[in-house]
Amino acid sequence: MPVRHVDLPYKEIPYLSVLDEHGTLDEALDPQIPEETLRRLYRTMLFVRAFDDQRLRLQRQGRIGTFAPVKGQEAAQLGSIAALRETDWMVPAFRETAVALWRGMPPENDLLYCAGYEEAIDLSADARDLPIAIPVGSQIPHAAGLAWARKLQGHDDVVITYFGDGATSEGDFHEGLNFAAVFGAPCIFFCQNNHYAISVPRKRQTRARTLAQKAIAYEMPALQVDGNDVLAVYRATAEAAERARRGEGPTLIEAVTYRLSVHTTADDPTKYRSLDEVEVWEKRDPIPRFRGYLLKRGILTEDEEAGWLDEVREEVQGAVRRFEEMQGADPLRMFDHIYSELPPFVERQRRELEAYVRASPDPVVETPREREEALRGQRPTPGGTMVPEPDRLGEAGRRGGEE
Repeated sequence: MPVRHVDLPYKEIPYLSVLDEHGTLDEALDPQIPEETLRRLYRTMLFVRAFDDQRLRLQRQGRIGTFAPVKGQEAAQLGSIAALRETDWMVPAFRETAVALWRGMPPENDLLYCAGYEEAIDLSADARDLPIAIPVGSQIPHAAGLAWARKLQGHDDVVITYFGDGATSEGDFHEGLNFAAVFGAPCIFFCQNNHYAISVPRKRQTRARTLAQKAIAYEMPALQVDGNDVLAVYRATAEAAERARRGEGPTLIEAVTYRLSVHTTADDPTKYRSLDEVEVWEKRDPIPRFRGYLLKRGILTEDEEAGWLDEVREEVQGAVRRFEEMQGADPLRMFDHIYSELPPFVERQRRELEAYVRASPDPVVETPREREEALRGQRPTPGGTMVPEPDRLGEAGRRGGEE
């Protein structure tokens, strides 16, 4: 029987690296990022790392709940989002704190959300960032549909969605990529391959040599990028965005990085990976690499960096103070930011809780009118703190994590 071969458009997966581990630049691949943006990127990296450390302390003290640290993945997150426009859309998973801070989320909002307050991610009418998605991979079809909708409406927006290596084993991943490819949706599928899906190593996820090659099944261009190289990530994302705006459809980017901390604060990584492995990746830490490049270029001085570190510590502490002021004592607040109109069974639960709290020896419950007045900043909450204006949780603070 004669054999014929099907010619496929994408037969190789390119790998992009611009800065080596010592911060040396490949001049031919320089993405030509403005110095102001380079400085902002590095300062935001410093802030995110300090903020991550503070969040871990707060969680261990029982002051916030569990969260997913960013440590080690700052370059992948910041390099990608910095390459996009403010008008582009961002669809996160649950680890994209650095992305959210770059886009203007007040850091105290992150802390408030980790403490269980849903209003911390209340979206304003002009927001271009979707709330975090906890179920693995569930946000990927959302991003594909959002990108297609914007295309149908005649906009040139790009949608970027983030997920980990574990999500590539989910059906949502394949459905999202297939849909976006069929309809030419302007979507960037950004996989942060940090080598572990909780405790499952990447080699147990798939036999494929790369995760990027999974896009070939959908005739979608894809590449691997050094995820600890902020310049390479920026270049890869910028080129994918340009391609999408030209009407050439989606791209899959696999950023090869490493999670230096725990999966979440409920995790103990010493149970499934060796300290020797972690030490190897600590030498590839994206922050020292980028620092070396900036110092060599004269874009940063050591004295300036020392000043930034002092400022960052103060800003993190300021965020903690604001977070503590924003917390209220009224347990009925949990019902205020779930539905636009409470369904009967939830309203019944709210009334039952209200009756229970009012019958307690030291009630701190508010009536709906009292809550409305508090949200307008007219009076303190029963806990003794002044409730901020509504924009304190939304528009105000869209100043970026670096300020």
